[in-house]
Formats: sequence, C-alpha cells, structure tokens
Amino acid sequence: MAHPPYHYPDIGIAGEDLVAQWLQSKGWVILHRRWRYRQGEIDIIAEYDGQQETSRQKDLGKTCSSPLLAFVEVKTRSQGNWDAGGRNALTKHKQTKLWHTALMFLAKYPEKADYPCRFDVAIVCYEPISEELGLVTIAQEAIASSSVGGHLLMLQEYIKGAFDT
Repeated sequence: MAHPPYHYPDIGIAGEDLVAQWLQSKGWVILHRRWRYRQGEIDIIAEYDGQQETSRQKDLGKTCSSPLLAFVEVKTRSQGNWDAGGRNALTKHKQTKLWHTALMFLAKYPEKADYPCRFDVAIVCYEPISEELGLVTIAQEAIASSSVGGHLLMLQEYIKGAFDT
C-alpha cells in the first residue's frame, strides 16, 4: 500500500516529539517546545535537575548542584537528503539566531539566567515504512525510533554542546 507523502511541518513536529520523549527518558524536563521570540525559535528547551552524578563527577567527589539548560535544535530529514541530515543548515547565521533567541528566553525567565547552558543538535531521519527487513536493522542502530503516519523516524545522532568551539 502506498502512503501519501508526509506533510513537511508535521514530520518536523514528529521529529521533535521523538527527541523530547528521548530526553524525558534520560531524566530531562521539557520546559518549552517551539519557543518563539520575534524572528527566532528554539525547538526544545529542556532542563536537567543536576542531581545525578556523572561518573567523572563521582570520581572527583563532586555533584552538579544547579540545573543545566539545553537549547535543542532538531533537524528532521529524509534518508539521503541534500543537506547532510540537516547539519549543513546549521550555519553561523542560524547559530547566532539561536543564541539571540536563547538570550531572550533567559531574559524572560531570569530565575534560570545563572544556569549552565548549552546548545545541542538532534539529527532525526525518516523514511516510509515498508516490508523490507532492512528497516528493523536501521531502527535498531538508532538512538531512538518511532513510527508516525506511515514513516519510521530515527534519532540518529544527538550532539551535546554542538556550537562549542
């Protein structure tokens, strides 16, 4: 059975849903989805409470006491797309726009202004669900996956601190 093409904005939202669910499964709290300020938008703003120790912090006898904020840009693309899974869309201009939008978020929520912050990027790919067994292997190799509207969505890569130099 042939499925109609998936509507572009819907597939982007489905990709964001997948990433938000995955973040929540890792202990993150989703504060906002598609947070907008003037001409900028941040796909997901998530907070990690900072109470869990990383193995490095445990080795050093330290715990992180303040929450961590992640401003997450989600790129949802079809397999074999033209812009390297959305990576090529993360230009310096786009990064600057996200940075300014994050500053506006922190200005609106000053109680979070002192939290450590980072910009993460999630790469999600999708393809039509078919009878091919290869999709099972692809989904197993993904960080997380879901199916929506006759398409398989796969979180292929999650880049922490993606804009750090």
